[in-house]
Amino acid sequence: MGLRKRGAAPTREPAEWTPELLAKVDWRRKAADEPFHGLATSDGVRRGLFPLTGTGVDTTGIRRATEAYLAALTPEELADARFPMDDVTWRHWANGARYFLRHGLCLEDLDDTKRDLALELIRTSLSNAGYQQVFDLMRLYLTIGELRGETELLNEWIYWFSVYGDPGGDEPFGWQLDGHHVNVNCAIVGDRMVLTPTFLGAEPVIDISGKYAGTTAFRREEAAAAELFAGLSAPQRERALIADRLPEELFAGAFRDNFEMNYEGIPLGALTSEQRRAARELIGLYTGRANPGHAAVRMDEVLAHEGDTHFAWVGDPDGVFYYRIHSPVILIEFEHMAGVMFDNDVPSRRHIHTIVRTPNGNDYGVDLLRQHHERHHSRRKQS
Repeated sequence: MGLRKRGAAPTREPAEWTPELLAKVDWRRKAADEPFHGLATSDGVRRGLFPLTGTGVDTTGIRRATEAYLAALTPEELADARFPMDDVTWRHWANGARYFLRHGLCLEDLDDTKRDLALELIRTSLSNAGYQQVFDLMRLYLTIGELRGETELLNEWIYWFSVYGDPGGDEPFGWQLDGHHVNVNCAIVGDRMVLTPTFLGAEPVIDISGKYAGTTAFRREEAAAAELFAGLSAPQRERALIADRLPEELFAGAFRDNFEMNYEGIPLGALTSEQRRAARELIGLYTGRANPGHAAVRMDEVLAHEGDTHFAWVGDPDGVFYYRIHSPVILIEFEHMAGVMFDNDVPSRRHIHTIVRTPNGNDYGVDLLRQHHERHHSRRKQS
């Protein structure tokens, strides 16, 4: 498997915005400008799933880390680094190496102190495993740069970091990390955290001989799902299988915030207790990216809808495959992809995409934000 020849594809702001580039930006901007409803089934968005109640999880450390990062920036940097909580740029994230609608500050442009403060904010928000996974994927971006001899274009710091809202009081705030194969959105409303949409991917999924040799990605997400499907009975597999061929791409990726998707596959209620345990462990690999307190809250939220959760599958557990876990409060997709940087035209285990979303209107914490404004800001207007 060799490397694919690539034409000029700007990873930083291009010297010239050609009509072709402008057209590609235009459709993305229009998609992001559509009124946000959220991922839903054909029955429409289901309301009342995300009550704005306290969790008891302390967010002080995340707020302080956000303040420390912002305080280190110059006035010029701060003007580019910070956005209102309801800013449309939340929805401009995109997997891909090209420079399209990037915003915030590029980590490559920050000095070591400021970059470390940005990374510390990410680390404080996530679990140890979640932070390590994100950082490993950034490192694997350098790996492909090393293989291609393009480390000035493809490296671990070509990622844009943005802060939203006001971390200084009790108001909602959050952050976004955006770049190739790493797109993480973190919104905090009250003491609740929403860590979606989160798109993570890698090509390659292992660094054999580069600067970060030994770095691997998605081995557990891959193995746990294959084990779950392989452990199903023949009738259960028939119910879980939803297609003969892998889709070309994840269904709920970038600029598909309002995508319509019905439940498919086998409901977890049709699994044995041991199979449900395996499914919970698989889900936990994704919910466990958040810091332990918020990860526990998120898992409780997901398990409260276990009876409405479906596991769908396409492919061969010993080869390449796609799987989906879908409920009213979570959507997880995983897929082996064809090559983009490599020249394989069929899916392989060397290229993986994943996404996690919160259906029914709470990606980016939108439903929680709506409740926050109704509870607090409308009251201020009346007084």
